[in-house]
Amino acid sequence: MFRRAVERTDEGDFRVVLSPEEREILRGLPGELRSLLDEDARNPALRRLFPPAYEDDAEGEQEYRRLLEGELLAGRRKALAVLEETAGRERLAEDELHAWLGALNDLRLVLGTRIGVTEELYEAELDPADPQAAELALYLYLTWLQEELVAAVG
Repeated sequence: MFRRAVERTDEGDFRVVLSPEEREILRGLPGELRSLLDEDARNPALRRLFPPAYEDDAEGEQEYRRLLEGELLAGRRKALAVLEETAGRERLAEDELHAWLGALNDLRLVLGTRIGVTEELYEAELDPADPQAAELALYLYLTWLQEELVAAVG
């Protein structure tokens, strides 16, 4: 019988059933993204995390960034910290699960941007000989886990 990786318990929190290897991956990824965020929020790999609010208004965009960029960065860093700190736990509170969702979404966006993910990825077989096979597999894993979290909340 198929068992979900994330299930809501009768107590209202969430049971997370992952292997030690999966938990280790989830502990390590936040640090990698945090390093990118600390280096330069304008890094092209981060573009999907900070899309322009005003495409045709440079002044409006600059003001938007001045007012909100720090808050957006802080929220992303907090979600990454929660994922990192709770990756080893078997149960999560609902707010922790929502932090996981945010962190996984950010990780997927950055990884997808780096490797050039397109809709065709979901239709093709993963080729182990592809130089990006490991990154593609990680992207697909994060996508699956995010779907599991969404289903558990639903």
